[in-house]
Amino acid sequence: MRNSLPKKTLMGLSALLMASAAVPAMAQDEATEESASEFSVSGSAAVTSDYRFRGLSQSGGDFAIQGSVGLTHDNGFYIGTWGSSVNFAGGTEIDVYGGWSKEVASGLTVDVGLLYYIYPDAGSGPANTDFFEPYAKVSTTLGPVEGTLGVAYAWGGQTALSDSSNIYVSGDLSSAIPGTPLTATAHLGYSEGDSALSTLKLGDNNYIDWSIGLDYAITDKLTFGVKYTDTDDSPAARDFTDTAVLATLGVSF
Repeated sequence: MRNSLPKKTLMGLSALLMASAAVPAMAQDEATEESASEFSVSGSAAVTSDYRFRGLSQSGGDFAIQGSVGLTHDNGFYIGTWGSSVNFAGGTEIDVYGGWSKEVASGLTVDVGLLYYIYPDAGSGPANTDFFEPYAKVSTTLGPVEGTLGVAYAWGGQTALSDSSNIYVSGDLSSAIPGTPLTATAHLGYSEGDSALSTLKLGDNNYIDWSIGLDYAITDKLTFGVKYTDTDDSPAARDFTDTAVLATLGVSF
C-alpha cells in the first residue's frame, strides 16, 4: 500500500494519531484499486489471407491486417473498436461498438449492442458510407459444443444502405477437440435486404453464406486458423463470393 506509518516517532501519542489518520487513506487506496479491477482491457491483432464479411470479400481476395481493443466492466457493459484494411472506400474500415453481455441463466448468455461502421478515408463523406447496425446474440453450451444464435438489423433511411434495410441472421458452433489444441467451428448465415451493406451488388439481395474451420492454439495468446467459406450467390459476383480457403494468424492480449 502506498500509505504507511513513519519509521520514527518522537512521541507515542504522535504515532497513534498518525496511525489513525493513515487508516482511512489506506481504505481509500484499496477502494480505488478495487474500482479499477472492475474494468478489463482486451485487444487483438491479426493478418488474414482474405477479409470475408458474411461470406463476401472486403479485401478483393488480398491479405488484410486487422486489430481491436475493448473495455469491459464487471456488470457486463462494454465498448470497443475493431479495424481492418479493405479494398474500397479509401482502404480502411473501423467499427465502433458498445453493448451489454451477461449470463442471464445457467449456461445462457445474452449479448445486445450497437455497431457503427466507419470508412474514414472515403472521399464521398461519412453520410454515403457509414451506417449503424444494432445486434443481439444468445449463446449456450451443449456438452462440449458452444452455440450462438444472432441477428443484426440495419434500418432503412441510412444513405449508405440506399434507403433500404438489411437483416442478417446467423448461427455458429464451436467445440474444442479433447486432448488437442484444436477447436472446430461452423457458421451459417442468411442476409436479406440491400446488399449495399456489403458494398457489393449481387443481383439477388438475399443470400446464404456458410463456413467450417479449424483453429490451432499455438499458445494461449497466439492462434492459427484455417476456414473454408462459400455462398449460394450467382456467378455474377464470383470474384467476391466464390469458394475460398482462408488462413488467419492472430494474437490476443
